[in-house]
Amino acid sequence: MARELITSWIDYQAAAERLLAMACRKISIYDEDLSGLKLDSPACLGHLQRILKDGSAEALRIALRNSSQLHQRHPALLNLLTVFGHCAAAQQTPEQLAHLRDCMIIVDGKHALIRFDRDQARSKLLIDEADELRPYIARFDEIWSAGGEPVRATALGL
Repeated sequence: MARELITSWIDYQAAAERLLAMACRKISIYDEDLSGLKLDSPACLGHLQRILKDGSAEALRIALRNSSQLHQRHPALLNLLTVFGHCAAAQQTPEQLAHLRDCMIIVDGKHALIRFDRDQARSKLLIDEADELRPYIARFDEIWSAGGEPVRATALGL
């Protein structure tokens, strides 16, 4: 069991990559727009693909307040969402959740990176802290259940 305070964007990115490397079954991400995470880096994509190849239901869930960055700057991640659509999903949260300011990455229900405010790097890294993560897991599930617009790699329509 370990806890670590993160105060810089460089340390935040390193902690996110460390978490993704530890993932075995499930990754849940709630973020403003993924701009603070470099999920299109080869290392991150490799970790995501490793989890998705296992094919567990809901292996990757990404809830975003604004999905435009995902479309504009993360083509490889969009491709993963398409190829592994049976076990990966992303959605833009509804307007009634726009006031939420925190962000989180939860891995396997026992590790997490919790950012306190979307505009700051200040966050806490929790390793093997399943008991402390229960409220965050419940919160992510509530956010996910609120629905929203599914993120698709291609536009629908004619």
